[in-house]
Amino acid sequence: MRTVVLATGIAAFLAGGPAFAADDKALPPQNAKKLSEIVAKVEQRTDFRYVKEVDWDSDGYTITYYTTDKAKVQITYDPVTGEPK
Repeated sequence: MRTVVLATGIAAFLAGGPAFAADDKALPPQNAKKLSEIVAKVEQRTDFRYVKEVDWDSDGYTITYYTTDKAKVQITYDPVTGEPK
């Protein structure tokens, strides 16, 4: 019985490990623009077709989008000013 409880506890701890690691990522600053405002700027760019991916790291928001001629564009935006870096 003890081994079952111990094995269950270890399995639960290992399964929850990635969830704990996710909390260590840097967050946008308190005075950051809303992500929706930055994406709206991207959507207004010439020949915009669709947003493929939005990623966050300490450098800012990196937005990957495609144009009407199928070109892939990747731009990093400052989170506070909302302007491209």
